[in-house]
Amino acid sequence: MVYILSVVIGYLFGCVHGSQIVGKYKKVDIKKTGVKNSGASNTTILLGFKYGIIVAFIDIFKATLSILFLLYIIQGHGLAKEETVILVYLTTLFVVIGHNYPVTMNFRGGKGTASLVGAFLAIDWKVAVICIGTLLVLSLVTDYLVVGVFLMYIAFIVTSLYFFGAVTGGIAFLLFLISLIMHWENYRRIFAKDETRISSVFRKKTA
Repeated sequence: MVYILSVVIGYLFGCVHGSQIVGKYKKVDIKKTGVKNSGASNTTILLGFKYGIIVAFIDIFKATLSILFLLYIIQGHGLAKEETVILVYLTTLFVVIGHNYPVTMNFRGGKGTASLVGAFLAIDWKVAVICIGTLLVLSLVTDYLVVGVFLMYIAFIVTSLYFFGAVTGGIAFLLFLISLIMHWENYRRIFAKDETRISSVFRKKTA
């Protein structure tokens, strides 16, 4: 029962999309404009940092809240620590699935990066520091967000295996595969030298 609860909580929280909320306010379909992604990066490209930050805040902390909500509900069930961690990872998986394939957007959502970052904050501070640090540093060094995302997932797999074991490592690997599929077009644009660079976004006028 707790596993079903984990799946339902994760997916429903994942379906809450920052870009959909901001898009309705600004009367723009963020998913169909710019680089055709409903995440914070495309929102920033289209509408500026202010709205990009709002979208990022919603997409990040919906994942954090979903895990905290799950932990609140299952407290007192006498679950072992190992099982609780697996439930947290399962919730993380379905938050990302809900974000990527939300029923509220005809199952065509974002790519899950911000939501995974939010999950890190609730999973473990060591995982959060290593994975978010990898994302920030390597995105800036390479000037491509998608490269930082790729290596963040690698760090997530390694830290999950190291701190929590094979099951969580397997879930992290599944999330990595989902990310590869969702970011395939970004990788194609990098090889075509057509992917948006982080430095170009910083030069854009904020609005």
